[in-house]
Amino acid sequence: MNDNIPLARRDEIAHRLAQGQPVVAATLAVEFNISEDAIRRDLRALAAEGLCRRVYGGALPITPTSAPMAARMDEARERKAALARAAVVLIQPGELVFLDSGSTNLALVEVLPEDSELIVATNSIDIAAAVLRRSDLQLIMIGGAVDPAVGGCVDASAVQSVSQMNIDRCFIGSCAISSKGGISAFGLADATFKRAVLAASARSAVLATTDKFTTRAAHRITAIGTIECVVVEHDLPRAEHASLSKAGPKVLVAKPADL
Repeated sequence: MNDNIPLARRDEIAHRLAQGQPVVAATLAVEFNISEDAIRRDLRALAAEGLCRRVYGGALPITPTSAPMAARMDEARERKAALARAAVVLIQPGELVFLDSGSTNLALVEVLPEDSELIVATNSIDIAAAVLRRSDLQLIMIGGAVDPAVGGCVDASAVQSVSQMNIDRCFIGSCAISSKGGISAFGLADATFKRAVLAASARSAVLATTDKFTTRAAHRITAIGTIECVVVEHDLPRAEHASLSKAGPKVLVAKPADL
């Protein structure tokens, strides 16, 4: 195979990514006997099609939790709504609540109590738009350069802004969660931003769909014991539930989505 048939090569790389295999540009260049620049062009094209996530030196396969925010919004809506209904009881009137960027936290906006004088801060474009549609909520938008994968701002200016806040309660988005590995994110900037939110918050919670307990992410945000409350789905395995409770946080279980 050579560079005269780039589409066939690109299809082969896409097939490997679809099988869950990460790819390294330098290795592919040797295998296909072409330049790394040509491989990087392939990876850019595949990333533009939503078939991979570019990382330094190569690309990673797209998983449900690593897909861009725009793609995640319509996935498992009923499950996320069930988590939101279970979590909303934590919120007290008059609080400054931070909703970290994430499709599960987006579901919280719809169920936030009315006439509770809540102030909602967020770094998420979609969450901010949803809050803005509710006249009973005050909105603080954390700005900066938008990361499409995150669906919001997590750069240095966003970290600086949130570090100056006194947040009553934050809901941190998680890419992966476990009793041993803690709360983790795929991106370094995203993990750094989430740590800043936690440091500025008096109370913290995480809403986690069951699939995130089997997902791995490179950047650890915090140990599970530092999170006050974790809201999980009804189908989380008992062993995982017990391990989570033993690690420290209060565990709330959402009712099945169809109830």
